[in-house]
Amino acid sequence: MISGFVFIMMVMIEYINVQSKGVWQKHLLAKKWKQLIIAGLLGALPGCLGAFTIVALFSHQLVSFGAVVTTMIATSGDEAFVMFAMFPKQAAILTALLFVVGILAGYLTDKFYHPKRILDNISGHNLILHDEEYCKCFQKDIFWTNLFHPSLHRLSVAISILALIIGLATGVFSGNAELWIKVTLMLTFVFALFIVVTVPDHFLKQHIWDHIVKVHLPRIFLWVFGILLLMHFLTLYIDVDDWVSNNMWVVLVIAVLVGFIPESGPHLVFVTLFAAGTVPFSILLASSISQDGHGMLPMLAESKKSFFAVKIINMIYALLAGGLGLVLGI
Repeated sequence: MISGFVFIMMVMIEYINVQSKGVWQKHLLAKKWKQLIIAGLLGALPGCLGAFTIVALFSHQLVSFGAVVTTMIATSGDEAFVMFAMFPKQAAILTALLFVVGILAGYLTDKFYHPKRILDNISGHNLILHDEEYCKCFQKDIFWTNLFHPSLHRLSVAISILALIIGLATGVFSGNAELWIKVTLMLTFVFALFIVVTVPDHFLKQHIWDHIVKVHLPRIFLWVFGILLLMHFLTLYIDVDDWVSNNMWVVLVIAVLVGFIPESGPHLVFVTLFAAGTVPFSILLASSISQDGHGMLPMLAESKKSFFAVKIINMIYALLAGGLGLVLGI
């Protein structure tokens, strides 16, 4: 269920990203507060596209260093899809909180930290990220061909989505979920099916199959399955709840340090622990602030000094926010 939801949401985000290409970038050179808000919104988008966009713009020196901090705090990478699948209400609250914390952190960073040496070393050359040619995603003249003579890729994806719709309708995937969640998921899945039927072969092959199915989906499935399996066996032999409750500050430090890893997956450990009620919201918040999926990988290639500076700054904010949350009992 989790992997299926992640897949559907990734298809929709990819579709929206292609259809609105360039719209969110043209206002970034405006006032600093507007730049930080847009950076926060891009970070709040599930997946890596928003983070990649900000890194690309930073490499052009079109956005400030604080804007990068804002985006990387606001983003949860691919884990955002998983959190919305496992606990949608808390995930929405977390996303909004990360957005606010990210903007505040970005403002403070720009005000008190001026990495002249880092900025002087930014090359300013084009960093090509998700820069595909414009794709017209709805063409009436190819609709019936797509529907009655689908390619193997289109047929495979469409059947998978139909299976998810049937599983949701019969209760196999939705279980005891609330009615509004079931209705929302059903509408989302139907729209995803519409996308798959109507998009041209370029979008289906390059964006859905090669990017989502082959790259993101296997990693998400293996990480989620592996962590759930690990937690199952750990709870059989170790009283995880007891150890965590007696070592909460140690868990906080571990969560922040794990966030240094520029990869989607490790953060799912704390997502799973929170979903099971083992760790409080403050630990999930600290982990979310510290980690950024693989959104910082392009920065590592562009400027190692920038990478380490952003990571260290965000880890400090994560410790402060998580520590305050623990003190307040959140």
